[in-house]
Amino acid sequence: MLRANVNDLLAFIVVAREQSFTKAAAQLGMSQSGLSHTIRALETRLGLRLLTRTTRSVSLTTEGERLLNVIAPRFGEIEEELFSITELRDKPAGTIRITAEDYAIDTVLWPKLKRVLWQYPDIKVEFIVDYGLTDIVAERFDAGVRLGEIVSQGMISVCISPYQRMIVIASPDYIKERGIPITPQELTAHQCINLRLPTHGGTYAWEFEKDGEELRVRVDGQVICNGINQILKAALSGYGFGFVPDGLAQQDIEAGRLIQVLSDWCPSYPGYHLYYPSRRQSSAAFRVILDALRQK
Repeated sequence: MLRANVNDLLAFIVVAREQSFTKAAAQLGMSQSGLSHTIRALETRLGLRLLTRTTRSVSLTTEGERLLNVIAPRFGEIEEELFSITELRDKPAGTIRITAEDYAIDTVLWPKLKRVLWQYPDIKVEFIVDYGLTDIVAERFDAGVRLGEIVSQGMISVCISPYQRMIVIASPDYIKERGIPITPQELTAHQCINLRLPTHGGTYAWEFEKDGEELRVRVDGQVICNGINQILKAALSGYGFGFVPDGLAQQDIEAGRLIQVLSDWCPSYPGYHLYYPSRRQSSAAFRVILDALRQK
């Protein structure tokens, strides 16, 4: 019964407030005769007379006044809540889930977003450390971070960092004992610290380039890690060569704790890119995060 009466009740509220079928009909966008029929149908279903009509005025009966006092505030609350929900559409709020390498989170995402989160307390950011090529749609992430600008079809890619550079490093003690490789191929004769890639189930092949020549070298060693920071620690402890972002090792190189080799084989390349589905309906919160991360 209530479902059938909602529109009729709304019409009744407008007529009661305007005390005029003519004004109410104009406000509701319907004909005066149609509105009069709607009110009569409501009265018939209720078995009560709600309005007293004369040629000059419309007034509430006792039953009509009681009904108005009961339902008008309820509809007002509903209207107010609907307005509030509509406001949320444009208010930066909600949780944004991002998958990325720990180094990208530490050096790019967190430095840029920590200031934004102070400004927008209703935005939450969830960081998931992952070195695999995660399907962000299937795993319900809002975005992922990947080195380089090439992403899968149907994705939008946005640059969020300057150019990056991977370098080969080892401790002075290791190099003193085992020597310095002159070419990337010579790394196969050394202890190297590998990075395990969960998506492929194998280890990462180190990528080099010089004078247009590209090389991918499969290395081996005692230690395999699934994170860049662990590779750095193993290199510092003398377990062989590591292949890490230059920014991660810079302080240790300057302090003499690490030595960089094969520098001429380690060019710069496009940095981190945020990628997300092109069909995604961006929320206000996502737009805030995207603008904060975008490389200016």
